[in-house]
Amino acid sequence: MQTPATNARSMAAYAEFVAEDRLTRMRSRAAALEDRRVAHVNSTAAGGGVVELLRSLVPLLNDLGVPTDWLVMDADGPFFDVTKAIHNGLQGDDAPFTDEMWRTYRDVNERNADAMDEYDVVVLHDPQPLGMVEGLRERFPEATLVWRCHIDLTDANPAVLDALEPYVERIDHAVFSREQYGRGVEGVPKTVIHPAIDPLTDKNRELDPADVDAVRGELPTVLFDPEVPVVTQVSRFDPWKDPIGVLRTHRRVTESVLDAHLVLAGGMADDDPEGQAVYDRVVAAAEADAGVTLLTDLSDVAVNVLQREASVVLQKSLREGFALTVSEALWKRTPVVGSNVGGIPLQVADGECGFLVEPEDIETAADRVRTLLTDDERRTEMGENGRERVRERFLLPRLAHDYLDLLAEATGVTDAAADD
Repeated sequence: MQTPATNARSMAAYAEFVAEDRLTRMRSRAAALEDRRVAHVNSTAAGGGVVELLRSLVPLLNDLGVPTDWLVMDADGPFFDVTKAIHNGLQGDDAPFTDEMWRTYRDVNERNADAMDEYDVVVLHDPQPLGMVEGLRERFPEATLVWRCHIDLTDANPAVLDALEPYVERIDHAVFSREQYGRGVEGVPKTVIHPAIDPLTDKNRELDPADVDAVRGELPTVLFDPEVPVVTQVSRFDPWKDPIGVLRTHRRVTESVLDAHLVLAGGMADDDPEGQAVYDRVVAAAEADAGVTLLTDLSDVAVNVLQREASVVLQKSLREGFALTVSEALWKRTPVVGSNVGGIPLQVADGECGFLVEPEDIETAADRVRTLLTDDERRTEMGENGRERVRERFLLPRLAHDYLDLLAEATGVTDAAADD
């Protein structure tokens, strides 16, 4: 098991983003949890929304007084091949599984469970470390085991869900991003926690001209041309993010907005073996289109600039757990055209801070993008609405508050603020 480095976080730095009464409640709840050791376990230290959440949440919980570690599994390529197939199966894919694949899954999880120290609460993020539950239950029978599933399970492949059921049955608590995601999981208490962004990271903080100048070399010059509107999608190169559908949407947009440019930007998560293959397919599909730029592994500041300078952000996912890139864009006052799937409709109020479209509806997606590109006043108004929506609902202090409540509920802790 690895312990990734994190930067210090101080709750005081987030004072402008949290009401005083909520902060008081959080400190009271944290004080009641100060003797509980907590571990968050996931499968990678680089790439993806879970990593970004843990990188900020873990040090913030420590600052509040709850001793919290972030641990990353020791795993290899064959394991990630299996867990990517599990992930796809939980999102509805019907690819077959072999006994050897499940054996790989069990063996890696058993080794990682054997390497764990004792904690009062262990939060296992997504299906990759879920298989650790058997070993942890045997070694630490008093520990509270929580499964934080970030995936939309509403259309899961029944065979995959059934194969994971023996592990799920042994957890003490499950957490999902939406209530409907957990309807197929029975027999355990469930909590809904919406993900959130950290407004103080390089990806989301306010920028000055020097910041922009420092990353200009990472970004296409067209992004800074006031005469050319730019549409962007920032996502992993994953088939569920539908990058080919984004290209098709862009081509429809340019039938009437001739100078519009598309930027597809994404990284390669360490635990996603499909990423390179998907990227290669997108490169081939966009090869003849001079109005498309593909970018990989941008710095966080460059992503920040890209989302701010874009006229519209497109999030045309086919399936989605939450898509924090939507909140990232809205926080920067950039309206979003997003698919009506997963957590996207929680973030995008249709007609107020962007538009929702059905995931396969290329024509409507293009029409909504054109509407925003050709109506500066409406685009600006939606951007302001989006900023306020994220401020109210999807910032890190609220996430920390929800996790404190989860830890208290899962361990039976009460404090002076429990009845507030």
